[in-house]
Amino acid sequence: MSRSRTSLSLIISLVTVGFLVFLFFYMKHQFSTVRTEVKEDVMVEKITSMGKLELVKYSMKDVIEKKQIHTLLPDERVLFVAVGEVTACIDLTRVRKQDISRDSSENRITVILPQPEICYTKLDHQKSKVYDVSGVILPSTTKAMVEDIYKLAEKRLLENANEMNILNKARENAQTIFKPLLESISGKTVVLKFK
Repeated sequence: MSRSRTSLSLIISLVTVGFLVFLFFYMKHQFSTVRTEVKEDVMVEKITSMGKLELVKYSMKDVIEKKQIHTLLPDERVLFVAVGEVTACIDLTRVRKQDISRDSSENRITVILPQPEICYTKLDHQKSKVYDVSGVILPSTTKAMVEDIYKLAEKRLLENANEMNILNKARENAQTIFKPLLESISGKTVVLKFK
């Protein structure tokens, strides 16, 4: 009788220990499991029809150093490598019916296009890097300098593209890319001019 009682208490003890071990691992799993919920409500504020023909994209890399020189304190300096692109296009939504004329005797169509414009300037935040910040005493100054260098980098990308005459390249590419397309669609000789 005492043996069966001992066996019974041993079984109950083993079941209890097994249950406690199971409960421990279950609770550990529940506390270490992280669930992420994302809720969103999307509202379309504006729908814009796009009619811009992208004709050239300049992908650029620029090393920019910005210094703030002080008389008593050490100079603050940030060194930044900017990687980005500038794209030029022609807005075809601005072409009106009166901008297209047909010369019936010569089997020729003349299209007057708006001047090329910069579609966008985009700084690639994944590839652009701050390489060095020196002479800065306060962390808030570092943050402000980094924010300023990002703004300066985007501005410099646009200025560099303009110095490299990106809009003229867009005009050339309109003749090279867009003109043959119009000629194959119309079956006529196309002359492209700009306003």
